[in-house]
Amino acid sequence: MGFALASIGAVLLIVLVLVLIARAYPGSGADLVDWKPTRDYETEFQLEADDISQMIAAQNAYRRRRGAKELTELDAERMAREDQRVRERGRMDETSLAKLDKELRRHGGEAEDPSEEEPEGEDRWRGL
Repeated sequence: MGFALASIGAVLLIVLVLVLIARAYPGSGADLVDWKPTRDYETEFQLEADDISQMIAAQNAYRRRRGAKELTELDAERMAREDQRVRERGRMDETSLAKLDKELRRHGGEAEDPSEEEPEGEDRWRGL
């Protein structure tokens, strides 16, 4: 029993000494090992902007081949906001999902005229 207590006490003492040394050291662990991040925030932002431009260009090339209207960066931002709202709202009901799908197919992502009514029941699936 005495050996177990002495072993646990020694481990606790070592941990306590290491914590005190870490608190007394004026810099951070990154300074101690001379570590610097591989990228800064400006580089990350630039890479993200480049990725978005490349994705929009690829989408536009595909849309040109289909004969559809090209996307702008504002269109991509609007679509991203719409997707985020859907994710925040959670799972959509079937009527809302069918209406959104029909709107996107009909207008290529443009807003639908609110005066148009969605058919109810089985009729709502006939035009899709």
